[in-house]
Amino acid sequence: MSAAVTPAVPQHSTQTPPSGTVAFDLSRPPAIEGFNPLPVSRNETFVEKFTRKTKENPFVPIGCLGTAGALMYGLRAFHQGKNRQSQMLMRGRILAQGFTVAALVFGVLATTLKSKQ
Repeated sequence: MSAAVTPAVPQHSTQTPPSGTVAFDLSRPPAIEGFNPLPVSRNETFVEKFTRKTKENPFVPIGCLGTAGALMYGLRAFHQGKNRQSQMLMRGRILAQGFTVAALVFGVLATTLKSKQ
C-alpha cells in the first residue's frame, strides 16, 4: 500500500502586482488605521511657538537656563583652577537637569489629563 506523499512545506504561489502598479505611493503620506493627525490651523514662527510652549509649561525653560548657567560657571571655575567650586556647580547642573526632566514629565502628564477632560 502506498500512501500519498504531501510536501512538508506548502507551495505558495508568488503573486506579483500587475505591471505598472507600485506597492507604495511615495507622493502621499501613509494611511494608518486609527490615526487621525490634528489639522494644522496655521504655521507658527519660532517665536510664537516658543512663547506658546513657555506659557503652557514655564518650568522647562527655567530649568534649561539653570542647567546652561551652572554648566557655564562650572566650566569657568574649572578653567580658573577652582576645583571645589567647579564640583559644586557640576552637582548643581545635575540638579537643574533633574528639575528640567521632572518639569517635562509633569507638563506631558498635565497636557494629557487636560486633553481627556
